[in-house]
Amino acid sequence: MAEAEREDERERERPARLGESIKGKAKLRLRECDVGDKFSHLPLRKASVLLPLLLRDGALCLLLTVRSMQMRRSPGEVCFPGGKREEMDKDEIDTALREAKEEVGLQPEKVEVICRLVPGIDKMNHLVTPVVGFIEDTFQASPNPDEVSDVFVVPLEYFIKPLNYVALPYKNSSGYLSWMHCFTYDDHERKKSFKIWGLTAHFAVFLAIVIFRTKPTFEVHYDLDNLITSAENGFMNLYASINERNKSSL
Repeated sequence: MAEAEREDERERERPARLGESIKGKAKLRLRECDVGDKFSHLPLRKASVLLPLLLRDGALCLLLTVRSMQMRRSPGEVCFPGGKREEMDKDEIDTALREAKEEVGLQPEKVEVICRLVPGIDKMNHLVTPVVGFIEDTFQASPNPDEVSDVFVVPLEYFIKPLNYVALPYKNSSGYLSWMHCFTYDDHERKKSFKIWGLTAHFAVFLAIVIFRTKPTFEVHYDLDNLITSAENGFMNLYASINERNKSSL
């Protein structure tokens, strides 16, 4: 009888052990890609977003938000919790945590910050730093209705093996024609569809590649054998072309 009880206990513990293994492997790979404050010196206005990871049904997922229709910029669009840096913020991590608390009620002490990934540049020429952190798997958001109209989660693997994906042509921050990822995610449980594109999709794809180390089913401009170097070079090329464009417009 005692042996049967022990076996039952082991069975109950198995999902928790598997979850910790999945998280542990992800954390190791993320820390290998931590850029720290390497790009903080660049003379651009600063912003940060939090990429919140959690486990749902044994799979890594990302938490995303939908911007309120009352927002002046990009109303109704999907994004990560985040925003512009304020004077009180000592670094990019502070900005991301403060904004996540304001937008979805996520307490900073409930976030296990793992790393900062290669930044991006938004259409307003902000240097946007993605801060990756694990949150509690049972987290229930309390959206601020002035800023957020919805909160949802997407399996991280969807950003390398999507069911509905297109690459859209657009002019990047430097004025050159490029391509942006655009995903449509159908949340069957809630009977809703979400369009995830732009810088949000860019960060989600890179995060998925970092963790899974797998080539997506669509084209990306990363060298998977030299992932960080290729990502940093791509970013610095974009930054240099923006600088050049700004100089030529003076």
